[in-house]
Amino acid sequence: MAETQAATSKLRLGVSACLLGEEVRYNGGHKHMPFLTTVLSNYVEWIPVCPEVEMGMGVPRETIRLEGDAESPRLIAPKSGTDHTAGMQTWAEKRLNELTDLNLHGYILKKDSPSCGLFRVRVFDTKTQIPTRNGRGLFAKALTARFPLLPIEEEGRLNDLPLRENFIERVFVYYRWQQMLTNDPTPGSLVKFHTGIKMSLLSHSPKHYSELGQLVAQSSRKDIALQYGKLLMDGLKVMSTPGKHVNVLMHLMGFIKNELTTADKKELLNVFESYRQRLLPLIVPITLLKHHLNRNRVPDWVHEQVYLNPYPMELMLRNHV
Repeated sequence: MAETQAATSKLRLGVSACLLGEEVRYNGGHKHMPFLTTVLSNYVEWIPVCPEVEMGMGVPRETIRLEGDAESPRLIAPKSGTDHTAGMQTWAEKRLNELTDLNLHGYILKKDSPSCGLFRVRVFDTKTQIPTRNGRGLFAKALTARFPLLPIEEEGRLNDLPLRENFIERVFVYYRWQQMLTNDPTPGSLVKFHTGIKMSLLSHSPKHYSELGQLVAQSSRKDIALQYGKLLMDGLKVMSTPGKHVNVLMHLMGFIKNELTTADKKELLNVFESYRQRLLPLIVPITLLKHHLNRNRVPDWVHEQVYLNPYPMELMLRNHV
């Protein structure tokens, strides 16, 4: 059976330093997120980054904000009028070069930050001083441009359990993808990788599942890895739903349907339906199905599905309703 591939070797994640409890905020405080430093830290090597401190703004410091055009805002300290835009951009390019050498597997950013905010950051109109929430922090913008496939998320969104599960799953898949590219970037290895990830893809996006299957059929092409990687990570960003999960569970059950007793089959279908109606967490139907898959003869690739063991069980990401 496929075990979680990264369970014994830590993933490397970049993180806004304040989320680890480091007192680097403008007022000398922090925004410690316990999930990061308790459960997740068992599997992660953290690479803490604070753009403001690292570029020399110090602690405590004057507050800063984005001003002007949301597509190319300025980073301004409104009290003094100091423009930190060029300094931030110069520092970010240097820091991203360092992060490139570290081979990150994901990144967690501080929400609402004019440097690190990923979504809906306030951008102030220079004339009216009225903010709109349509900006992105300067460092976050540079980070996403440099690493377009890297799983990146805001800490605020990780309080939403389905979004948390989606992000962590993408991080572990990205880890596997990078390991494959490093250790054995051959057509045969790509086919093996895709075979193991098929049910995970189907649980997110049947469209990407189909497109990636067609792409792997051309695995001898030299340029296929980049195209495959982009489609893979785009597909996993699509949120799973109970309906899509049940579709995968039914697909896997099909390999043993002739081996199951009538009572076992009825029990499985009832559990699937209870999960679909959000009366049970996903871990329940998956655990029951794995029990029957282990008791019956099925193709090896079924046991090797990442979907059945996408990340360590201790993270308890499939235990919510």
